[in-house]
Amino acid sequence: MSAVSETIVREFFELHGFFLRQHRKYVSPARRNDDDIDFFLSNPRRDEAAEDIPFILGPEDLECLSRAIVVVKGWHTETFTPAVLEHSQEIFRFVTPAAFKQAAKVFGADQTFSKILVVPALPTGNPARAESISYLKSKGVDAVIPFWSMLADLIDRIEVNRNYQKSDLLQVIRILKNYEFFRGPQMELFTSKAKPKRPRKRRSKAGSPALDKD
Repeated sequence: MSAVSETIVREFFELHGFFLRQHRKYVSPARRNDDDIDFFLSNPRRDEAAEDIPFILGPEDLECLSRAIVVVKGWHTETFTPAVLEHSQEIFRFVTPAAFKQAAKVFGADQTFSKILVVPALPTGNPARAESISYLKSKGVDAVIPFWSMLADLIDRIEVNRNYQKSDLLQVIRILKNYEFFRGPQMELFTSKAKPKRPRKRRSKAGSPALDKD
């Protein structure tokens, strides 16, 4: 599952023009400090990050990023509630000094970078949502990106008449989109409405059909 989740993240950022570096392709026998970072991210169109980065990033917010370390948590059946975060402290190893040293080797010691966490979902209702955001910020996380927004953006950007043979993920999305397994959000407005009832035919006393109004 981790490889699939990382592929989604890589394709999302590459489609938006970012350069990504993955430290290694293999899994080390013993856990190392540099294992806590999944991607080093660089925006070739921007030298410095914007001062105010939205905490919950969407596709429209990516231009504000210049450099970032990205950690992917593909726990797709989990919601990052305050309780889950408190009992999963390993999530925050990428904001430790050891991880910063590794990032400095990639970006340069004098370069600033954002610390981004890719999450399955945050609570939808307050105050749990606000508590989760506050807890993540207190641990040093600069921003989060939900998987839902990345997948929705990929589906929207993929064109059916293009052959994405160099990417298995994009090609699968293209095939599913071609066979109409994905529907645009605007179509749901119409499909969710109840269909108007048709008038039923009934027999009149004289035996001739008549319309029965509901």
